[in-house]
Amino acid sequence: MIQDQGLWNSLPIPSLIVDARDCVTEVNALGEAFLNLSSQSLVGRPLDAKISFEPPILRMLQRVRAQQSALHINDIKVGSQQRGATLCSLAIAPLFDTPGSVILQIRPREIADRMIQSNASGKAAKSAIGMAEMLAHEIKNPLAGITGAAQLLSMNLASDDRELTDLIVEESRRIVKLLEQVEQFGNILPAELKPINLHDILDRARKSASVGYAANMMMVEDYDPSLPRTMADPDQLLQVVLNLLKNAAQAGQPGGTITLHTYYDAALRVQRADDSFARLPLQIEVIDNGPGLPPAIADSIFEPFVSGRENGTGLGLALVSKLMADMGGWISVSSKPGRTVFRLSLPRAPDTPDVDGVS
Repeated sequence: MIQDQGLWNSLPIPSLIVDARDCVTEVNALGEAFLNLSSQSLVGRPLDAKISFEPPILRMLQRVRAQQSALHINDIKVGSQQRGATLCSLAIAPLFDTPGSVILQIRPREIADRMIQSNASGKAAKSAIGMAEMLAHEIKNPLAGITGAAQLLSMNLASDDRELTDLIVEESRRIVKLLEQVEQFGNILPAELKPINLHDILDRARKSASVGYAANMMMVEDYDPSLPRTMADPDQLLQVVLNLLKNAAQAGQPGGTITLHTYYDAALRVQRADDSFARLPLQIEVIDNGPGLPPAIADSIFEPFVSGRENGTGLGLALVSKLMADMGGWISVSSKPGRTVFRLSLPRAPDTPDVDGVS
């Protein structure tokens, strides 16, 4: 029972509390208004009795309880018998003072926000990426001139003064590197989907990371060997996994652990922009034991220029999200101190047997 009903009803986001039996125990005023349902009609009843979620979320509630960490979901339709479904993002978090209970916060999404979150699939997002690509190209030209001029000046300077020109060259090159990452969004070729073995990609990524940026981390493999093949672009999926491994290595401390976990989730379906549903049963999780995502950016971690690191560009995860969307996959994250999980969901290749032997 919420002790401070005034504070609860002042929350600026539609919110519900669900107990260990998946029954609603509380709904705030904005939640009632958003769902067009009264508290009396919701409290004490199963969450999915009067509220619809596409894809269904009861398994996600179980996951939050089991891992005791928050889960953020984009592009989920929420509706009720009294109103149509609305595209939303959803935050689910455990209530530590009430074992088994979780809080759901529903953020309705506008069409423009949907286009951005769907990783540049719409015209507005493509236009924004094109503008960024054009600006990056135009900025790189004068930067090359600045770098060259600084290098020429340094040839006639004393060693103490040369530190300043070296700084100009170093910072110019850093900016160029950032601009090249911006340009990547417009230069990526369309995905070439083909049946591939997930574990072949993961092994290549693990070997590459182990001799590079994750050399000081312990890598653990937790694979389901029975997984069927997936439909994906092998080069782009490799880039996705490498980016996530690099992110995990940077988040952790030397000697920390990165786990690659694969499994099959037959129930997972994700709604597409055209309102159709895609079945994405093949799961890859990249798990690190670092400090976790800062709460302030957890909801927008896949957006460009959002980063939890002091000097991060905020483009790595945005690119990962774009590549997954282009391949018809889905990415999500759950995080708490000591455990961050990036989950990739992919379709099964057609004409391959399911895990239970049914095609």
